[in-house]
Amino acid sequence: MPECYLGFVQEVTGRSYFIRTISISERNFSHMNDSIYLLESLRVALKAGDAILDVYRTADFEVEVKADKSPLTLADRRSHKIIADRLTKFDIPILSEEGREIPYGERKRWNSYWLIDPLDGTKEFIKQNGEFTVNIALIVARKPKSGVVFAPDKGILYFAQDNLGAYKVDSAAILKFLEQEVVGSNHERASEIIGDITNRSVKLPIPDTAEKPYTIIGSRSHATPELEAFVEEKRREYGEVDFMSAGSSLKLCLVAEGRADIYPRTGPTMEWDTAAGQAIVEFSGGRVLKYDSEEPLDYNKENLLNPWFVARKVE
Repeated sequence: MPECYLGFVQEVTGRSYFIRTISISERNFSHMNDSIYLLESLRVALKAGDAILDVYRTADFEVEVKADKSPLTLADRRSHKIIADRLTKFDIPILSEEGREIPYGERKRWNSYWLIDPLDGTKEFIKQNGEFTVNIALIVARKPKSGVVFAPDKGILYFAQDNLGAYKVDSAAILKFLEQEVVGSNHERASEIIGDITNRSVKLPIPDTAEKPYTIIGSRSHATPELEAFVEEKRREYGEVDFMSAGSSLKLCLVAEGRADIYPRTGPTMEWDTAAGQAIVEFSGGRVLKYDSEEPLDYNKENLLNPWFVARKVE
């Protein structure tokens, strides 16, 4: 089997250290383990969120600047290590924002892999407005199969899977289920626990019979002239239009909830920024489409930069 690399950016000077692991082939990917993968994604997202909050609450953390000018904190690193250490047991490759330096020659062989952003919304984290998330997605055949988005400061957890739907839950309400042990690859027991969790969660979209204006959601930290033009166009089309701002993957999750009708992204994002949130939107019945072609975003491209896109709630 081909070898792949799990990367962890130890420094921001260009040097990286890699942990070797073994990739799996398409024929070895077992859909019987879907519940196990989702359950572990939920568990590790909460553990990573706890580590992020430990740093967040010190209110005096160091901020470094990566080569691409984006900020990096101790919270990013700690979250990455927790997620990577826990998910490597599945022998599924991992691509992370903090471990991105994996050659495309290796990546293009992957049919299945974890795509994670250990701390989405680092700028929101630094501003201390609470609008940052942990994003974990499982990609199969270049499409999100499952996604978990956890907002640790808010205690809000979103999760979705292609055969399950999309849900929102207060993380404190499901801790006792996440602590239950699953021995080995007991997918039946994992399915029972996922069932207990969904029974205490709200299925997305959340029904709302109240009349409200057409609602657009956009980035709190990355507004563009193109976004302003989009909003003006919708005002001409719909008359009254509301505009919401939010950070990180919460924008996609609010579309999945139905609180926002549309999220146009007319600025740069990377694949790890969107994969988990795209799963939440799509498995709630919504769509995440490329801005010009109306095709779904796909993953594991040679260039990990996303095109502009539009996310729409279920119609």
